[in-house]
Amino acid sequence: MTIPTHWNGKELPRVISRLFDVDGGHTLAVARKHGAYETIGQLLFDKSQFEVITEVMDSGLRGRGGAGFPTGMKWSFVPRGGKPVYLVVNADEGEPGTFKDRLCMTQDPHLLIEGCICTGYALGVRTAYIYVRGEMLPQIRRLNQALKEAYDAGLLGENIQGSGYSLDIYIHRGAGAYICGEETGLINSLEGYKGQPRLKPPFPAISGAFASPTVVNNVETIMAVPMILKYGPKWYRQWGNDKSPGSKLFTISGDVGKPGVYEVPLAMPFSEFFELAGGLQGELLGCIPGGSSAPVLTAEETMKATMDYESLAGLKSMLGSGAVMPFNTTRDPVLILESIARFYAHESCGQCTPCREGTGYVDRMLRALVAGKGIDGDPDTIFDLASRYEWTTICAFAPGAAWPVKSFIQKFRSHFDAYVTKNPDHTTGRDLVSTRPGAFW
Repeated sequence: MTIPTHWNGKELPRVISRLFDVDGGHTLAVARKHGAYETIGQLLFDKSQFEVITEVMDSGLRGRGGAGFPTGMKWSFVPRGGKPVYLVVNADEGEPGTFKDRLCMTQDPHLLIEGCICTGYALGVRTAYIYVRGEMLPQIRRLNQALKEAYDAGLLGENIQGSGYSLDIYIHRGAGAYICGEETGLINSLEGYKGQPRLKPPFPAISGAFASPTVVNNVETIMAVPMILKYGPKWYRQWGNDKSPGSKLFTISGDVGKPGVYEVPLAMPFSEFFELAGGLQGELLGCIPGGSSAPVLTAEETMKATMDYESLAGLKSMLGSGAVMPFNTTRDPVLILESIARFYAHESCGQCTPCREGTGYVDRMLRALVAGKGIDGDPDTIFDLASRYEWTTICAFAPGAAWPVKSFIQKFRSHFDAYVTKNPDHTTGRDLVSTRPGAFW
């Protein structure tokens, strides 16, 4: 694959993607020629655990899985001196439109392993797990190959490089449930239970896997750590802005010339990113800026926004997983939302009644609307339903399912009203029988 190296006369960052276009970069021999595991020595072991945490905190690295919580601060919450501490790498990656982590594991698994060692040392971890989405068999095989190479080279296991620090890493294959991307649902699944989220508190940092302190970080987050320790927080902060420093992997699909994965500085304008990705195809109508759960932006909002946490929060959306999906005026926003709503109705774990019933009801009403069976008031009813399950559940799944529903209806209301009028009986109302589950199919 070809990774762009420059844009507008400036060199693009290659923090995570340095080996994406290197033949054999997934092997230990090639990876080491390009600097892999250079931190596993004095750069790491001559520092105290708290010095490592401080460097990560000073870099401003924020979680790349979606929440954007400061990584170093998350690590600092972990208590010491009691139960064993576990590291869990979230490689579930089920957010529609997101395909960066699987590329990381395919092209540079050794950077992920190196990041686990650095993170594990900082937290006093003896055992780490990489929880991989069940369908990602090529990535699982590649990770296992890389782990064997690392063990054979003395980079994992007992007394790594004579440092006195020991770490074992295990690959855990999930079963393909979107909800297992939520950290407590992932932990339940890891322990062998049903993949359903837990009430918080206690938070995983206090009581997570096996009732012990646990840190759950995304693949991309962990892979940034070795480079920060190698070159320093100031080097990492050369990109982005004060509150959103560094680089990030963005996946882009939809109406652009060159869909794919790009590593760019945070705070890049969306307009420039579209040009980097081959340019917009057609006239922009809207854009999902951070995965399917991120509230949609209008064309006007998109073209004035920058790709960072604060800019998108100011537009009442979010950076999320960094999955950018622009769509042009030939696309139907009602059909886009119908597809998104169907996904969330299917993936609800069913634990909380508002989410289980509400997402299913919204899905059925949208299907009815698209099938020409909508009636007056349906868009308002759908919006109201989403509002009712938005913040009434254990985890953030329900808000993430509600936000696209509410934002699409708010920003593209005329398209939804047009579907209502396609029903010649749209003013007659709907009888009680037709509102039963299954009646809208």
